[in-house]
Amino acid sequence: MTSTIPASLSRTAEGAALQAVLLDMDGTLVDTEGFWWDVEREVFADLGHTLDEAWREMVVGGPMTRSAGYLIESTGADITIPEVTVLLNDRFEKRIGLGVPLMPGAARLLAELGRHRIPTALVSASHRRIIDRVLDSVGHHHFALTVAGDEVTRTKPHPEPYLAAASGFGADPRLCAVIEDTATGVAAAEAAGCRVVAVPSVSPIAPAPGRVVVGSLEEVDLAFLRNLVTEMR
Repeated sequence: MTSTIPASLSRTAEGAALQAVLLDMDGTLVDTEGFWWDVEREVFADLGHTLDEAWREMVVGGPMTRSAGYLIESTGADITIPEVTVLLNDRFEKRIGLGVPLMPGAARLLAELGRHRIPTALVSASHRRIIDRVLDSVGHHHFALTVAGDEVTRTKPHPEPYLAAASGFGADPRLCAVIEDTATGVAAAEAAGCRVVAVPSVSPIAPAPGRVVVGSLEEVDLAFLRNLVTEMR
């Protein structure tokens, strides 16, 4: 976990229930879920295997070790999880080297959160090397705190990443709004006790208590997030 939290960012304005906004990265902030699937197909093609499109839903949103293990088991590829993880990260890092497309509404939302000095964290199952490369494109200044999948003991769907982010801000998880695009990420955020905005990318996500589902980040602004936390208290 990396943190650059000045005193002025430790809390939101007095009287505001929302204490922090915690965002997932791939498929939520940046349009890279398709990149990951392309890279997975390419790496396994080099190993002599073709991935079934139906497997995509099984590997989206979770830790790389889970995705890699699933694809190795499904294909019977003669490679270890650590070995294929290196190949996937290397190829993905090269893929995003020329820039990363933001999801619709992401730039506006980040700018609004910044103007209002809302503590904002990036919480991803991706490894630190990938997060830092993405932020080279998006802008490190948008996030006072970042949590990578290889920096926690248990990553999504375990709540640890979101609990770590809330703790880093000294925030109550119940007063944090999480924005996620996968069922795995939603499960992690809800297990941490956070309020969730789901913006489904690859697979549908149903509404549920403490969770709202939207079509894109264009439907989300600061007032929306504050209302979410206030109404769910």
